[in-house]
Amino acid sequence: MCIKWLKRIRPLRILDGKIMRKIALEKIRNIGVIAHIDAGKTTTTERVLYFTGKTYKIGQVDEGTATMDWMIQEQERGITITAACTTCKWRDININIIDTPGHVDFTIEVERSLKVLDGAVVVFCGVGGVEPQSETVWRQADRYNVPRIAFVNKLDRTGSNFLDTIDQMHKKLGANAAAVQIPYYQNEVLSGMIDLIGKKLIIYKDELGNEMETKEVPAELLSEVNKQHDILLEKIAEADELMMDAFVHGKKTDEAQIKEAIRRSVIANKFVPVLCGSSFRNKGIQLLLDAVCDYLPSPADLPPIKGTNPDTEEFEEIIASDKAPFCALCFKVATDPYVGKINYIRVYSGSISSGEYIYNASKRNRERLTKLVRMHANRQEIIEKVHTGDIVGAVGLKETRTGDTLCTEKNPILVEAMRFPEPVIQQAIEPKTKQDQERMGMALHKLAEEDPSFRITYNHETGENIISGMGQLHLEIIIDRIMREFNVEAQVGAPQVAYRETITKKIVSTGKFIQQSGGHGQYGHVVVEMEPQEMPGTGVTFEEKIKSGAIPREFIPSVKQGIFDAAKSGALSGYPVTDVKITLIDGSFHDVDSSEMAFKMAAAIAFSDGLKKANPILLEPIMDMEVVAPEEYMGTVIGDMNSRRAKIVSINPRANVRAIRAYVPLAEIFNYATVLRSLTQGRASYTMEPSFYAEVPSHIAERIISGLASSGARKSF
Repeated sequence: MCIKWLKRIRPLRILDGKIMRKIALEKIRNIGVIAHIDAGKTTTTERVLYFTGKTYKIGQVDEGTATMDWMIQEQERGITITAACTTCKWRDININIIDTPGHVDFTIEVERSLKVLDGAVVVFCGVGGVEPQSETVWRQADRYNVPRIAFVNKLDRTGSNFLDTIDQMHKKLGANAAAVQIPYYQNEVLSGMIDLIGKKLIIYKDELGNEMETKEVPAELLSEVNKQHDILLEKIAEADELMMDAFVHGKKTDEAQIKEAIRRSVIANKFVPVLCGSSFRNKGIQLLLDAVCDYLPSPADLPPIKGTNPDTEEFEEIIASDKAPFCALCFKVATDPYVGKINYIRVYSGSISSGEYIYNASKRNRERLTKLVRMHANRQEIIEKVHTGDIVGAVGLKETRTGDTLCTEKNPILVEAMRFPEPVIQQAIEPKTKQDQERMGMALHKLAEEDPSFRITYNHETGENIISGMGQLHLEIIIDRIMREFNVEAQVGAPQVAYRETITKKIVSTGKFIQQSGGHGQYGHVVVEMEPQEMPGTGVTFEEKIKSGAIPREFIPSVKQGIFDAAKSGALSGYPVTDVKITLIDGSFHDVDSSEMAFKMAAAIAFSDGLKKANPILLEPIMDMEVVAPEEYMGTVIGDMNSRRAKIVSINPRANVRAIRAYVPLAEIFNYATVLRSLTQGRASYTMEPSFYAEVPSHIAERIISGLASSGARKSF
């Protein structure tokens, strides 16, 4: 039965006469901080915690003292690896914050965080502008329809350009964005910012950023301020009907009306207000917090979450209300050395107390919630009850995994599934001793539970464990954690590219599995049509068009399973098969001898035989790479990139350097950091992310296939 609420119900102070709800639903903000690597996400979050009184001392990323970077690997490397949650308060608003990684190897952390967040703060570097990973996280936010505000950071640095960054947001992201502040400099030093809504100058009087003074805008800046104010109103009018009416008819709008229009436009995901500052210099953080409270939505402001009833498969809506049935999504799993597994959950509706039983609609089982904790990075605060809009940790859920929906057994519902990226790199890993073998199995299992982008397979030919991930850094961190956290001595192979195989033409293939052994035999016969997918990245899909009962319905799932099992190993070199559409069109059965196993085997035979006939090719992952280098090294860098089969897309000026954007095969850029440092005397840097799979040139494919055939394994210790 579809649950529909006529109106949103404000959360009550008292629920069931037991536990008071201290914070109204309208006073909650669930936000994430997302950005390109090194744009200043964690630094910004640290300042937020300081100014909201959550911490008494400002943590520094470079010193390894950042509160949100609690893992030893994060502190050593100065990067964020895992998304960390915390809660703070500004004015009368309770803000749940998730600080996400910027490195593409850990993009799953951004993906699953955006799935459960109501809003996001996108941090841009004032020098770098809109960088490659900025585009990636922006697209991820678009996919989950997350309202956002932008914060242009590092405006104290030489070469920073606030308005140019906004221009890049228009061109590269297609964002309807406009400044609500502009930076104010005195003697080329960032001293404050000018509020374009109220046309006021805000000056910082101390280095810690605690003391601010509001002044009138200097006369020499009034023309620029009026110009940017008009641009702001024009951009808001494009997104908001009331503001458009006022704009067209020349009506005056006061500060409150402009802020209300911005809030409506942001919640509707039609406008992005852009703020400015320098987190490291403690400038702009209070105004950013004000913007989070004023413009980003509460759980009550957003449309109902969509879901399906697992029993009836009917569409249902989840209304954000404590009076609605309980519904939550597990978006992250972490292992704690003291309490064991912690499931991070976002509560969409209802409330629940520790000690109660909840229903896992994804797994169809009941689990007991032994403890609830509010997370502050890796520290825990025990709580008795959670309500609509909360993001907390749940202890005691043994079978619950990332992406599972938790609800009540009387009102089951499934929230839309999460999307996990495919790994692009793999390594062999083996325990050094027999004592390490059991511990390694446990370590790999726990890490795979925590990280859905980390995969483990077993190569039966070589007897090796193969671990797969999103990049070299991803696997380095995994291996480091196996050795440190789980005390396992391991032998690790060299990184390998995760190639794929696909077909290039449409064919029809037949598979028969017939066995007679004197008694009950086996009979399965299938005819399948195999063709390349129209859209790359679709994977292997299965469809059945059986007519006149040629194959009984109960055997169709076995045919599908046989196809997907066979697709794990291709015809050329044993790599997984992708981007193939399989259609079951015919077959036959025997009244006595046909079985699920027989049809599964027949389907595998049809797929394997068809793969060989359909002109199979080898695919390799192509990376979207950006190299930032001084102009004097451009010729050397471009020459080296061309030798690596790079396809250069653009070369853009950026301050006193050049940014080269290119598509490069992953196989050509292992250990590229070392090469780039030597080519440019350490003055260049690069970032990259998986973009798509493309056909391997024939001469290279032959070398890969013959190399595997001669070695008989993908082993490289």
